[in-house]
Amino acid sequence: MIKTIWVILLGSLLISYGINQFFIPYHILDGGMIGLGLIIHYIWDLEVGLTILIMSIPIYILAWKYYRAFFIYSIPGFVVSSLFIDWFSFFVLPLVIDPLLSAILGGLILGAGVGIMFREDISTGGLDLLAQMIADYTKVNIGVMIFIIDFLVVIGGIFVITPTEILLSVIAVTATGFSTMLITLDTHGSIHPSF
Repeated sequence: MIKTIWVILLGSLLISYGINQFFIPYHILDGGMIGLGLIIHYIWDLEVGLTILIMSIPIYILAWKYYRAFFIYSIPGFVVSSLFIDWFSFFVLPLVIDPLLSAILGGLILGAGVGIMFREDISTGGLDLLAQMIADYTKVNIGVMIFIIDFLVVIGGIFVITPTEILLSVIAVTATGFSTMLITLDTHGSIHPSF
């Protein structure tokens, strides 16, 4: 239990830092529900974490109906990571980083946060929860599933950010997927509940 709490806190901090320090300053998108939250943030300046919480409700209804164990196991990671994105948005160091390096570093850090949580069968919710359900069903590595979904979300942001920012976002998503895949290499991300 203590290990799970520490994993959620560490993973959520990494996710928050990757987004706030490296993505938002350069209008870089991530994929999944975070990417959708960033798109809405860039358009209407709404809080990213709160947007993620609200938009994830339909996926959680699906998980409750068909993947009850995923629903139960993903609530803590989903809620904490979403809240941390908003609560720690002030924690941005005054660094001037090349946008390309920012996309790579942000993606690697974000992917590490997601991967650390997935290794303990903790989901960050949203489209990652959907990816986890698909990975469990198909036995495909969770990092690969996240990469596919993330890439589709970034392409969906083509009308919100510039072509350069789209390219940076594709690089960021690639780095995120790579980092998550490395950390979860020996597992496909399935949850094996004890009940």
